[in-house]
Amino acid sequence: MISEALAQTTVAAAESDFSFLSLFFQAHIVVKLVMIGLLAASVWCWAIIFDKWFLYARTKRQMNRFETVFWSGQSLEELYRTLSNRANHSMAALFVAAMREWKRSHEGAKPALHSLQQRIDRVMDVTISREQERLERRLLVLATVGAAAPFIGLFGTVWGIMTAFQAIAASKNTNLAVVAPGIAEALFATALGLLAAIPAVIAYNKLSADANKLSGRMEGFADEFSAILSRQIDERL
Repeated sequence: MISEALAQTTVAAAESDFSFLSLFFQAHIVVKLVMIGLLAASVWCWAIIFDKWFLYARTKRQMNRFETVFWSGQSLEELYRTLSNRANHSMAALFVAAMREWKRSHEGAKPALHSLQQRIDRVMDVTISREQERLERRLLVLATVGAAAPFIGLFGTVWGIMTAFQAIAASKNTNLAVVAPGIAEALFATALGLLAAIPAVIAYNKLSADANKLSGRMEGFADEFSAILSRQIDERL
């Protein structure tokens, strides 16, 4: 009798174990796959979030340094020679692209000044598009995870509840101690879906706004630099 009571106590303790690892190992294989996928998506999203956070902070510092040098009165030719041999991004990339087109148009015996303004604007537009693509790369992953993760978690929950009810029907026992573990492991999938989706949605909105601000600064600099070059073109015509 004592050994039977100890066995029943051990079984009851195992059934009442609601730790995360226990819920995972007790879940159906389909629910396990959903949980693993959601955890992987969450880790991927956090990796993107930290990568973009450092990238945007670095890009902002680069813009501030470049604007300080650009508006300090330094010669454009000297600044171009300094930057032309580097891997440039953001405003420095715009400046180098525009100056490279400027210098190419002045090569040869007869400078090609006609339509130079349009060519410079086109070159800077292409550079801005390339920089925007670099800043916004993989942000769509955050939007996708934020939109899909709750539904994927809900799928795992529905499947887990179906499995739990099948187990209840097979055991013909509706005791709460029998029902609770299956329901808990099913709801764990929904919790993981929300754990992946909520940071992804918040980060996507924040990072998208930051990327738009950086793109706006580049477009503003492009307009100012285009006006400077336009005055010099008019003086030479």
